[in-house]
Amino acid sequence: MTSAPTRRKSHNFSLPNLLTYGRVAAVPVVAALLLWPEEDWARWSALAVFSVAAITDFFDGYLARVWSQQSSLGQMLDPIADKLLVAVCLLMLAADGEIAGSSLWAAFIILTREILVSGLREYLAVLRVSVPVTQVAKYKTTLQLVSLGFLIAGPAGEKVLPYTQTIGLTLLWAAALLTLYSGWDYMRAGLKHITDED
Repeated sequence: MTSAPTRRKSHNFSLPNLLTYGRVAAVPVVAALLLWPEEDWARWSALAVFSVAAITDFFDGYLARVWSQQSSLGQMLDPIADKLLVAVCLLMLAADGEIAGSSLWAAFIILTREILVSGLREYLAVLRVSVPVTQVAKYKTTLQLVSLGFLIAGPAGEKVLPYTQTIGLTLLWAAALLTLYSGWDYMRAGLKHITDED
């Protein structure tokens, strides 16, 4: 008598994935709070939600590895959640003038790189080629999130820590440069497979 096949346990609703879902859900909340850029309470509330969402970026992946709860859904959704959080914050901060002038180029570099790398990953996935996240890319994401934290605090943050906005813009440019470097890293690795396919 043959035994029934063992059903593989789904990790779609594991704690690591729930943290990722929470990060996605935080995006419209942060965006809504940034609609009141002149209100200190809105700035601090946006920063609080953003900070919690940013912290989950570390814990979801870490817990998934430690508890062996990695899933295809989580691996797909995790970078999307990061990019959504960063992109929406950049757009909202640009809209209210927190990011303006030449600093818009830093935001442009970050957004362009994220779109290009996402497209490259999609293409390589069709070829069944895995592109692992590099350590530089992790530093890049961390720097992006820290810079955005300062910029979200904005004028409210200036009342507590002078030069909050200057620090945020300086870190944003540093993040943009690291973004360029990590993007070239991915493109170089991807181009090899594209050339081989041709």
